[in-house]
Amino acid sequence: MQRMSALLETEALTITAGSRTLVRGLTFSVRAGSLVAVLGPNGVGKTLTLHTLAGLRSPTSGLVRLRGTDSDALGQRERALAVGLLLQEQDDPFPTTVLQTALMGRHARLGLWQWETAEDHAAAGAALAAMDLTGREQRLAGTLSGGERRRLGLATLLVQDPDVLLLDEPLNHLDPAHQFAVLAALGRLAGEGKAVIASLHDPALAARHFDSALLLHGDGRWQLGSVTSLLTGDTLADLYAVPFEPYQGAHATVMLPSPPLTRPQAVDKVTPLRRRPPSEHGPR
Repeated sequence: MQRMSALLETEALTITAGSRTLVRGLTFSVRAGSLVAVLGPNGVGKTLTLHTLAGLRSPTSGLVRLRGTDSDALGQRERALAVGLLLQEQDDPFPTTVLQTALMGRHARLGLWQWETAEDHAAAGAALAAMDLTGREQRLAGTLSGGERRRLGLATLLVQDPDVLLLDEPLNHLDPAHQFAVLAALGRLAGEGKAVIASLHDPALAARHFDSALLLHGDGRWQLGSVTSLLTGDTLADLYAVPFEPYQGAHATVMLPSPPLTRPQAVDKVTPLRRRPPSEHGPR
């Protein structure tokens, strides 16, 4: 049986910011059906790594390939069909409606001067429904809450329908119910043959909903492996510089941070403020 080619792969990828080498020599491949969580503390280069994979910035050295082709050799349309990026923060520079914003994801599939078809509108409606935004189609995107705007960004990416989805903190601003809904949607996409690479701040969610993890330490070091083998107490403690302990849930054991408790010195009693007695020489 012929081995399936990688949708995205890197070769000796090095990423720097100023004088800092954040990622050194990253080599890995992502195939159809993959769910990869990118984990690490603030400032270690998770966003820059995703931007480099998406082609928004050039690596200091190394290569990024999309379906076996050097990403630098691809045109904008080819790149948009191969990879899509959810930014960590999204602006609304123009007063567009929720539906119009979602339809922007379809532009890579339209010809020059071609208007959206009924099929495109159907794809946008399905994506908005998947992100629980049905009924908000005519609202201005700028009036949405942070969580709704996050889900709109994901819906736009679903409309774009790239092979690889690069998601920078896709769960940011989301309540637990919508977090699980988004994670379920990502799992369905992987089941359909897409690849998902997402930065997260919750190792427990990564362990339960992703199959692989890429750990970034911010000093050039990186680790890649299955969530089962990699997301252990010792590894996470080294990554985040706080201890982690196992907690048994109803369906699985998860690792949660367990920093030492420090409490301020207890106050034995509180002395109430006393009203000052009126002066004998005060006004009558």
